[in-house]
Amino acid sequence: MTLLVSAALIVAVFLTSTLSGVFGMAGGLVLLAILLAVLPVGTAIAVQGMIQIIANGSRAWFSRHHINWRSLGFIIMGLMTAALLLYLLRYTPDLMTVYIAIGMMPILVWIPRSWLQLDANKPHHAFVCGMLGGGLNLAVGVSGPTVDVFFIRTDMDRRAIIATKSATQVISHLSKVLFYWQATMVLSGSEWIWVAVAGPFAIAGTSLGHWILQRLTDANFKRWTRWVVTAIGIFYLSRGIALAFGA
Repeated sequence: MTLLVSAALIVAVFLTSTLSGVFGMAGGLVLLAILLAVLPVGTAIAVQGMIQIIANGSRAWFSRHHINWRSLGFIIMGLMTAALLLYLLRYTPDLMTVYIAIGMMPILVWIPRSWLQLDANKPHHAFVCGMLGGGLNLAVGVSGPTVDVFFIRTDMDRRAIIATKSATQVISHLSKVLFYWQATMVLSGSEWIWVAVAGPFAIAGTSLGHWILQRLTDANFKRWTRWVVTAIGIFYLSRGIALAFGA
């Protein structure tokens, strides 16, 4: 990895962490797309997970007083169930599947509330949230829109949504790093240094995003989340279709 590419990636980490600091997701989607351009699929997913642990961990810490611990517990139970199933199936990802699966996710945030009465405050809904979101995070590297559909329809305010989702993602990304640990063995010494250097920039971006979040209204937060995720999803879907046709 050249010095110029490393510098560009560090800037990307800062900007995507800021984006996630505001919306609780989206930044991870963008960062994964960038990493997929320079690393093998499994390695990119693992590296993105390492950086997201730092970004989400700092975001969860900034908002720790707003975490819904009851919902988080059931979400983690669902996540562990999904991880066990994928491990038993010996699942391995491929680039086209990753792009298309992520590209389809934003559809979920546009489903009318009356169609899916999902609420992360309810124990069985939280378990399904962890199983679906955790499973997708392990399978394709991200799960933001899938997790979001369980939160965007709750009575939690934006601070509780961000805090609980961030804590969920810390556990989910940690599971992802462990799941793809073997894939990280292809990283060179300089690339490991880059991962370490990117950490503080992830925290700085998250801090800026947290500052911006405090100045958003709940209505604007939920409306902009949909549009930002949809735009990113269109990119992923178009890239996946291009790969399917050999482009």
